[in-house]
Amino acid sequence: MKTMQFNEAGRLQHFLGIEGIKRPLLMKILQVAQSFVSSTEDGQQTVRKVPLLRGKTVMNLFFENSTRTRTTFEIAAKRLSADVINFNINASSTSKGESLTDTLHNLEAMYADMFVVRHTASGAAHFIARHVKPHVHIVNAGDGSHEHPTQALLDALTIQQVKGEFAPLRVAIVGDILHSRVARSLIFALNILGVSEIRAVGPKTLLPRHIETLGAHPYTNLKAGVTDVDVVVMLRLQRERMQSALLPSEHEYFQQYGLTEAVLEYAAPDVTVMHPGPINRGVEIASSVVDGSHSVILQQVSNGIAVRMAVMAMSMGVALS
Repeated sequence: MKTMQFNEAGRLQHFLGIEGIKRPLLMKILQVAQSFVSSTEDGQQTVRKVPLLRGKTVMNLFFENSTRTRTTFEIAAKRLSADVINFNINASSTSKGESLTDTLHNLEAMYADMFVVRHTASGAAHFIARHVKPHVHIVNAGDGSHEHPTQALLDALTIQQVKGEFAPLRVAIVGDILHSRVARSLIFALNILGVSEIRAVGPKTLLPRHIETLGAHPYTNLKAGVTDVDVVVMLRLQRERMQSALLPSEHEYFQQYGLTEAVLEYAAPDVTVMHPGPINRGVEIASSVVDGSHSVILQQVSNGIAVRMAVMAMSMGVALS
């Protein structure tokens, strides 16, 4: 699976996951993404439009509901000057019994150059990459509980912008890590980028077995888990992926694992608070923290456009040098 992402020349062909990618490539993606970001006169960040994918067609194939991810991919493709098609899966021939591969081949015949794929099944993007023609590129926008690689990179870009260097950082990822593709991709990315320590914090029922093999230290006590950390990444409870009742109630969860201003006092004084969204205020994080001075959640959303531009451009071999 890891080798499928590269062509014979060793360049990106598809972007399917973080696992197995080398540090120079991740740093290059962050560099290209940052090159798309510029500042306005009032100090706000914006993402400029460039003609790198003019004449190309990007199709968003979202077999799972999404707002931020689909919208930022659409904006990113348009900022690259590509034509964008948002494929309505519910109204497609796949809902009438047509196989996924037949659907893909029909879309290829419509001169698609790239499929951005989000699917409930782990490995779906890899499956599609194996069945498309060589000129078609695949970007994984989230597959089951496996990976969400562009989310991990936009998180990494945000951390880089705020903190500068990765090496000295201690990062705590808090919440439903068991079902989180964001957590998996972010743990992979932060280890590759060389952070000092990654902590996985949550109830024992929501921590994967052998989380240490992924490169994170498990904590079941929130205050201990965030003590002296530089970055806290909060995750929502993914009840749609839970097979059984792993938690007694959302109220009790917030009492034990909700990030409040009082809990944040245990972290480093200049701690950065992040969340991939959607946010459930009062469940995993207090509103005062979401809207507080340590939060960079909206900056993450903006960085999603730049990172997805970089990934799409580099996968098609036309990124800025």
